[in-house]
Amino acid sequence: MTDVDRQIARAGEVLDRTRAERRALADRRRQATSVAKRLTLAAGADLAIIVAAILIGWFMPIGMGGALLVGALLILVTLFALFGNFTPTVRAEQLPTVPLKLLPARTGAWLETQRKALPAPAQTLVDGIGVRLDMLSPQLATLDEQQPAAAELRKLIGEQLPDLLRDYAKVPPALRSVARNGKSPDAQLSDSLRLIDDEISEMSTHIAQGDLDSLATRGRFLEIKYRDESGV
Repeated sequence: MTDVDRQIARAGEVLDRTRAERRALADRRRQATSVAKRLTLAAGADLAIIVAAILIGWFMPIGMGGALLVGALLILVTLFALFGNFTPTVRAEQLPTVPLKLLPARTGAWLETQRKALPAPAQTLVDGIGVRLDMLSPQLATLDEQQPAAAELRKLIGEQLPDLLRDYAKVPPALRSVARNGKSPDAQLSDSLRLIDDEISEMSTHIAQGDLDSLATRGRFLEIKYRDESGV
């Protein structure tokens, strides 16, 4: 192995570690946000029950039975708020109509459901895309839906990325590692995911710089790239 090969290998290892660390950080942030939201929801629901019980008690005695009922209701509502499943099921066909500010999170949630069906290299790339989507979410909170840049983002995240994985899923498993036109569907998938990862990074940079005109005029090379060059 030459020095160049070793440097490339080390660079790849650093990149893999960085992606893993960023994904772990994003997961911790999501968990912290989820816990905070659940605690807020539980506190609000419990407060509403207590206020309602007090108001009812002003007009009619609730007695010991009523007090026990209120206590049981508080416990049930608190447990549901803390441990209930509030995550909506995300389907790929719904993504194009999701509000832009929610699109990265919904797309990321959908990617998680597809991850196990992908080859290992593609799983790593999907993890990296998930991290980029987490970082993109705050940037889209104030982006006008009518901006041309918004249409480009929606097309990439809500259409092209799901279409790519759905096209790959249509390939029979036995043929996914078989080279066709010089490249297997597994390799084509990884190449296309790298392009999407790079494109999301570019879009995020343009938004951070306020360069929306440049973002809107980047073109649609991605669709041509992964469909015309022996795409999946």
